[in-house]
Amino acid sequence: MKNLMVAAIFGTALAGCALGPPPQPGEPMAAVESRLGHPSARYAAEGETIHEYGAGAFGQFTYMARYGADGRLLSYEQVLTDEKFATIKLGVDDKRTILHTFGQPAETMYLSRRDLEVWSYRYKQSGVWDAMMHVHFSRDGKVREMMAGPDPMRDHREGFF
Repeated sequence: MKNLMVAAIFGTALAGCALGPPPQPGEPMAAVESRLGHPSARYAAEGETIHEYGAGAFGQFTYMARYGADGRLLSYEQVLTDEKFATIKLGVDDKRTILHTFGQPAETMYLSRRDLEVWSYRYKQSGVWDAMMHVHFSRDGKVREMMAGPDPMRDHREGFF
């Protein structure tokens, strides 16, 4: 049984290595998809095609692959970072731009007293802390405020996650 567990762990690690280096700009869409698999979502925006590779509701990493009109990769990046969240423009960005930049939120909610819809994204704040970024939208769909805080689904006591 112990050997079976070791083999399973080794096989999983080996499969992760088989992906190799991240996709590089200029690669055709078909080549990227054959390596990464089907994206969790696809979007069309201003002459670009965007493929979201999300880790689901509890994941802290979402990769966005952007392709030009010619079907070649323009960029591939992990977007759930402090640096990327800092690019959000209050009163300018809207649900569409947030979706195309960060992908599907982990959670959504509505704050009735403030008449705001909130999209929440799990991420590693400062690359270390289990956190959530909350993006608040007004009724017109514009970003009105943002707030980072601890992820309530993670145990923040030492030794737990």
